[in-house]
Amino acid sequence: MIKAEVVDKTTVIKVLISSFEDNQSVNFIIRKDEKRARRIQALMDYSYEICSLFGEVWLSDDKNACALILYPQQKRTTLKSIWLDIRLIVQAVGLSGISKALKREEKIKKLQPRENIAYLWFIGVDPEFQHKGIGSKLMKEIIAESNRKHLPVYLETSTLRNIPWYEVLGFHTYNQLELGYTLFFLKREPDK
Repeated sequence: MIKAEVVDKTTVIKVLISSFEDNQSVNFIIRKDEKRARRIQALMDYSYEICSLFGEVWLSDDKNACALILYPQQKRTTLKSIWLDIRLIVQAVGLSGISKALKREEKIKKLQPRENIAYLWFIGVDPEFQHKGIGSKLMKEIIAESNRKHLPVYLETSTLRNIPWYEVLGFHTYNQLELGYTLFFLKREPDK
């Protein structure tokens, strides 16, 4: 696994767009209209930038998979983060979607832990390279990195078929939330 650099941003966003195009959670935030592709790109750009500021962005060695890790305990309000939030609203969520997005985030935050964690915001594999072990290898490396930092890994997924994969990697579901779709909350404690 390699840490993404600025030159890798386009690759990361491309992998995330192709991996999350049909994701229920993304579709909850992004309207299905003629600007949908640009909106998804803006969401992934925002996520990349936030994780670059307050976390880490990782790529598989072949750059066909990526993961965005956020350390919520490091997140701060800065001029750049405010600018990124405004840009997200304008480019991805839209003014009419602000209320819906904020209500969803409020419900999610109530169920998330208040401890130091590694939050796996996104993990994606280019669809051409899925089911070849690239995502599993990347996830195992993320777990190892979190173990070195003595941090549990938390994530949410709306993709039911991914839950068994996460369970094989040591995650368990600790909560769920109904939002018109089911959002599952998973965590993995660090190895002792």
